[in-house]
Amino acid sequence: MKRFIPVAILLVIAGLCLAFPSIDISKPDAHISAADTAWMLSATGLVLIMTPGLAFFYGGMVNKKNVISTMFQSFICMAIITVIWVVFGFSLAFGDSFHGVIGNPGTFFMMRGMLGNATWKLAPTIPILLFAMYQLKFAIITPALITGAFAERIRFNSYLLFICLFFVFIYAPLAHSTWHPDGFLNKLGVLDFAGGTVVHMSAGWAALASALYLKARREQTHEPARITYVMIGTGLLWFGWFGFNAGSAFAANSLAVSALATSTTASAAAAISWMFFDMARGRKPSAMGACIGAVVGLVAITPASGFVSIPASLIIGIVSASISNLVVEWRTRTTIDDTLDVFPCHGVGGMVGMLLTGVFAHQQINPANTTGNGLFFGETHLFFVQCEALVGVSVFAFFGSLLLLKVTDMISPLRVSPEHEAIGLDLSQHGEKL
Repeated sequence: MKRFIPVAILLVIAGLCLAFPSIDISKPDAHISAADTAWMLSATGLVLIMTPGLAFFYGGMVNKKNVISTMFQSFICMAIITVIWVVFGFSLAFGDSFHGVIGNPGTFFMMRGMLGNATWKLAPTIPILLFAMYQLKFAIITPALITGAFAERIRFNSYLLFICLFFVFIYAPLAHSTWHPDGFLNKLGVLDFAGGTVVHMSAGWAALASALYLKARREQTHEPARITYVMIGTGLLWFGWFGFNAGSAFAANSLAVSALATSTTASAAAAISWMFFDMARGRKPSAMGACIGAVVGLVAITPASGFVSIPASLIIGIVSASISNLVVEWRTRTTIDDTLDVFPCHGVGGMVGMLLTGVFAHQQINPANTTGNGLFFGETHLFFVQCEALVGVSVFAFFGSLLLLKVTDMISPLRVSPEHEAIGLDLSQHGEKL
């Protein structure tokens, strides 16, 4: 009987699709820009490639017996989150606002009414369906980022349940609050160009909660499986991040160029800073360190990329890499087993980026910034708004994730057995090996 359940689910979905026919595709709309549409199609593909890049990045760092399971945890997000997104997830994030916290799940149910020339109010020159597909890629990579914290010790079935709960109760409310015009963080004036709060802080705090809840691995000393995987993953992430940040301009314009430039320079500065920071403490310059630094720089510049200048982006890269490096060092001296240091890199990097946005943002760079200039330019309002958002999002993401972990554990145990952990998750969870 169980084998027919997936088929029944597909038939139900097909029936729902027929129940809500698409709108007629009318004549081309003069408001739709071919250039903007072409760029956003490219940016959507760029952001999607970041998830396979993350899979290589994480997969190369873990023990050889856990490479496939770790990479698969990222890949499966592309399937699970996509289905949720098209059914009701996009509506939760961008549907009609409910008190500025969450969207109405029925607004765009099954992508209803999204073909033709319909547009999203903040991206008026591209079709709304393209906007939805672009935002989907952000929703995909966010739960994938968390996997580095509990790598090598989580049951795959329980993981699937957790990422579904995380998307509905953590990611969607944060996306709606921050990026929807009626979201309460948006109305507060919080600046998050491409996901400092929504993506990196939410994933970082969820990672810390996961590391604390699942407790330490039984075998914590190991050699990374493939440093070359880490380097390939970093390259794919850096490449895809241009779509992540520059695409958040939603147009082929000078703001997209500025975001691309600041992303490039911040990442480069962070990679060098991480490597030099290690050398200053008597360590050898490592490929792993440079790769981690580059990613931290990309994380930190994400919320600021469309609001700050190139000189400011260099400072953001240097500061974020130095602080994250120190937090990684601190974490290794504690009992917290954040396997791949997701919280020190993504959580801390995202918070540093949010704060420095409040320091270096300037309205001349992006007129859409109506909150004010940064602390560096003598104004304080924006900085304090960013601080308020940082505290609120941190509390919500951390304690919300702890609750979801507990709920998941009650339904389906999170930890693999000691025997399965010993033989590795590749074999115990998937029956596969390198």
